Formats: sequence, structure tokens, C-alpha cells
Amino acid sequence: MPELPEVETVRRTLNELVAGKRIERVTVTLPRIIQRPAEPEAFAAALAGHTIQSVERKGKFLRILLDGLVLVSHLRMEGRYGVFAQDEPVELHTHVRFRFDDGTELRYKDVRQFGTMHLFAPGDDLTNPPLNKLGIEPLDESFTLQAFKGQVAHRTTKVKPLLLNQAYIVGLGNIYVDEALFTAGIHPEREAVTLKSPEWIRLYDAIRATLGRAVEAGGSSIKSYVNGQGEMGMFQHQLLIYGRNDAPCTRCGTMIVKTVVGGRGTHTCPVCQPHPVKRGKAAKVVKGPKAAKTKAKPNAK
Repeated sequence: MPELPEVETVRRTLNELVAGKRIERVTVTLPRIIQRPAEPEAFAAALAGHTIQSVERKGKFLRILLDGLVLVSHLRMEGRYGVFAQDEPVELHTHVRFRFDDGTELRYKDVRQFGTMHLFAPGDDLTNPPLNKLGIEPLDESFTLQAFKGQVAHRTTKVKPLLLNQAYIVGLGNIYVDEALFTAGIHPEREAVTLKSPEWIRLYDAIRATLGRAVEAGGSSIKSYVNGQGEMGMFQHQLLIYGRNDAPCTRCGTMIVKTVVGGRGTHTCPVCQPHPVKRGKAAKVVKGPKAAKTKAKPNAK
């Protein structure tokens, strides 16, 4: 799934490609992509004649601002946008087409068919689902250390699932949470409430730095991600830990391990990110059915 850096790259690319273009006609071939209004015909009719002013982002959502409307789009697993000449062949799995009056069109392609589009009057998009319950934006000025800690520091949940929870912090996904936690030297299974002040500072700085470098590199093309011009991101070549299981840690040389935390594949270095059970009482390990206790016989004399 595209994360914040990938969606930000798509936003910047689309802003260059479609800002100022006037929509002549909209074609929808997969109705379930359109979440609001309920009827895709109403969606298409509402957009006809409007001009795209700019493309913004809220977490992993794109906000396409038009004159009098806001289109909120989520790419989900493999959604992608591209701008084409109207006479170019339409690729398979292209579900929504925005035809402009200059002979080009914006096409939305989604092999997995999980993407969504919502149409709102200006301002209503921020007070209604899906944007109204999103947390703070990690690349915004409002994302201070105090605001960050205020969202999650008092919680007893493991730190990785907390960082992935879009109700607290928006835009972070599996790749960049693994990278930030490794950079900060924090194990993903640590409970947030157990982190000390220096650790929160390291984690805050790691999140900002990791996302900043990823945006500069155009995101990470781990699977099928490309920007609006069909170009891959390059940050996958800078990843320190994600996807490097069974490879040596770039810091200490210990082999990186992959486990599951909060239902997500998770990469850690056992040395650079000490497991929380090693900080106190070791957890009980059960290897199989409990064996019946037998009384030892005294040694024969």
C-alpha cells in the first residue's frame, strides 16, 4: 500500500500535470470505487465542467481541489493515477477516467479494486468520513514533539501498532514504521508507556527524518508503486531494515529477523533493538503439552 511518501510524490506529480485543467466528462466503469455520492452517474455529472485548482494530501488520502468541489481519493493497495492523451489505448483495470477539454485525460487504474473516491463541497471533506477522524500529520508544523507524545506516550499498546493507527498519526505505514523504530533503536513490541524521554526524542526525530528522505527519493517502489508519470520511487535502495530479513544489520552485523507484530510483518535487529522481555522478567515459553510431573527417585546407594 502506498504510504505517506508515495502519496506525497503522487500529489506533487499530479499537481504539475492536472492543475488548471477543465473536466469535460467523467467515465466510471467500476461503480464501487465511488463512495460518495452513492450513484456513479451523479458523481460524473457533478464533476463535469469543473476545473482542477490544486492537489493536496491528508495522510494517505489525496484531496483534489476543484472550483466548488473536493474529490477525496485513497489509492489503497495498488491504485495509481496517470495522465494520457485521449486517443491512447486504455489499459486493463482502468476504472475512472477524467476527460479534459485539452485532449488529455486523467485515468485511475486499480488492479486490486480497493481504491475509493468521495466527492464533497469545500470544507465538508474535513468534517466527514473518511478524513474527519484522522490524527496529526507527521510532516506538518503541528507535529511537534509535545503533540506526538500527547497522542501516544501514555498508552499501554505496543509502539508499532500505535504508530500504524491512523487515528493518532496519519500516513505512517509498515515500511516507514520499521525504518523509524530501527533508527531510534526501539523494539516494536515495547509498550509506548515504557519509553523514556530520550527515546521519544529519538523516535520523533527518526520519523521526521525517515519520511523526509523518502519524499526526496520519490517514495519506495517495493511492489507496483509508480508516480503519476509512471516513474518508480528510489527510497527502497536506502532502506536500512525493511525487507532485509536474514541479512546483516548495517550497524552491528547481527542478522535481521522478521516476526509479526500487530498482524504486520516486522523487521528488527536483536542487538540494536533489544526485545522488551530482556529488560525485566523473561516471558514463559511453552514448547508443547505440559508434561506430567514425576517424583524423582533417590539415588541408589
